[in-house]
Amino acid sequence: MSWLTLLWIAAIVIALVAITGIKPRGTRHVARTHLMSAARIALGVVAVVLVLIALGIWHGGGPH
Repeated sequence: MSWLTLLWIAAIVIALVAITGIKPRGTRHVARTHLMSAARIALGVVAVVLVLIALGIWHGGGPH
């Protein structure tokens, strides 16, 4: 595996932890706050944009 693959795996794991709200013991609860909701929405928008870009490149309609 290349370093880029490991970077993608780490990013996916971090995103899943952020979305689910898993936290260490003794820390503040932020999973149900408005800021976390906004972060989830922003993460979703970024994911959709990345998927659209990937599909555009895959179908040959990528940036020129």
